[in-house]
Amino acid sequence: MTVTPSAPGASPPGQRAPQDTTAPEAPREPRGFLARAALLTAALSIAGAVLGLVRDQALAQLFGAGRDTDAFLVAWTVPEFAATLLIEDGLAFALVPAFSLALAQRAQGAPKDPVRALVASSLPRLALALVAGAALTIAAAPYLVAALAPGLSDRELAVDCTRLTATCLLSFGLAGYSSAALRAHRRFLAPAAIYVAYNTGIVTTMLVLGGRWGVRSAAAGVAVGGLLMVAVQLPVLWRRLRTPGPPEHPGPPDGSDRNGSPATVGLALVGTVLLFALCRQSQVLIERFLASHLAAGSISHLNYAQKVAQIPMTLSLMLCTVTFPVVARALADGDIERARERVQRDLALAACTVLAGAAIVVACAPQIIEVLFQRGAFTSRDTAATASVMRVYALGLLGQTLVGALIRCYFGAGRPTWYPLATMGVGIVATAWLGVWTVRPWGTAGIAAANAAGITVTAALLLAGARENGPGGVVPLRRRAVLAELSRPLRAAVVATAAGACAAGAVGSPVPGLAAGALTVAVVFVLVGRALGDQGCVLAVSCLRSAIRRVVHVRSR
Repeated sequence: MTVTPSAPGASPPGQRAPQDTTAPEAPREPRGFLARAALLTAALSIAGAVLGLVRDQALAQLFGAGRDTDAFLVAWTVPEFAATLLIEDGLAFALVPAFSLALAQRAQGAPKDPVRALVASSLPRLALALVAGAALTIAAAPYLVAALAPGLSDRELAVDCTRLTATCLLSFGLAGYSSAALRAHRRFLAPAAIYVAYNTGIVTTMLVLGGRWGVRSAAAGVAVGGLLMVAVQLPVLWRRLRTPGPPEHPGPPDGSDRNGSPATVGLALVGTVLLFALCRQSQVLIERFLASHLAAGSISHLNYAQKVAQIPMTLSLMLCTVTFPVVARALADGDIERARERVQRDLALAACTVLAGAAIVVACAPQIIEVLFQRGAFTSRDTAATASVMRVYALGLLGQTLVGALIRCYFGAGRPTWYPLATMGVGIVATAWLGVWTVRPWGTAGIAAANAAGITVTAALLLAGARENGPGGVVPLRRRAVLAELSRPLRAAVVATAAGACAAGAVGSPVPGLAAGALTVAVVFVLVGRALGDQGCVLAVSCLRSAIRRVVHVRSR
């Protein structure tokens, strides 16, 4: 990977590039394309999340919440970090803009395919770095475990599991590279299916080898699942690279982009995005470090609570995943206004989705955990501990979602900037300080509260920096309008949470209680949100009316 200097004549950071009157405007997305892509991505993401719950259920049922699962979850830190760095946040922020620029150059009639040139220059070096990272992690596993969880009761088991999970550094890196390339090509099916393949591999391996290998089978499943993530994408990417589509429109004969810069993956950009993702994921390190000094099972309770609580956040960011290539392409074309409109619309819809989900999590936490996990080695005591932690985690879901959505404002232009890393550093310091201060009186709930506070601080700083004279390349947002829009679903969520908790508590059985609470939250949230003028709720009501009209029309025929 090489650092690409700014070309002569390039526009100053944060300013719209001068339009080339000889080159036609980049084509807009076909009508309904983003909606269909988001729906497809959401459907497969939900399937992957469901399989993730099945994975956690199998882990809880087979091994409970004790010293064995604590040891595995320390090793689970490796795939958690790898997924954030190499698939979800890290490489995607560097690669999607680079591939978007290469596609723009191809559309302008470059004689040599810029996409293939980008792959040839970046993939071999990335693969070599990933192999080296995996080998280093395997060799340093004992020291890594000692640093992550010094109070862990079974370090040897954690070391074995860490060495098995370390293989995901290579497989996740290749999967993340393929996902970024395919999303830039507007191909979302295979990238959206990777977690279906991943969790299928883990669950299958646990069921087959759990009796003989114990919790090590879950670590082996991580290795198997990582290979499957690559396998579902590689054929599609290979076909795209072998048979590139025709140019979208003719362009300059030299194949340069409007600023004259070649499509490359800059080392400075890769460094900033990976450090940001690493810093963001280090919240997990703080949690497990502090929890390793608590009673056995504390790390497991934190893990189960976090996995369930983050489902609304994952679903809320699906639209941002689909539209990130659109934002990157708009910035590559110098269309700042189109990028701003897209980001602000995504923020409104993502906030509506995550706050509705957070309301359900807080209102129905005991019922959710009992239905999902209370069987086998997972006891009612584990349910109570996990549910209480999950409610605290939910307080930080809006902050988590805003960070995931706002970071696209900073890295969408494919330019390195250190501001996001600085904001994440402030959030991590806040998480660590509050965690140390609250872990003694409140235990795992204090750790979860520190997590929520730290990520909320980072979200506020990222929003504050998204302005006209902000860091170079940032998409400037209308921050007052964004805050006003966020306040509407937030107020709706508060009312819906109280109503849902009353409904869930009025029913004794967990399944009916969960159904009553979730339905109450959904209805109250939509009605209050629509009354307040929330975009997401208005859209939900409009879609519901359209669906009812179609059903009535079909029946009338």
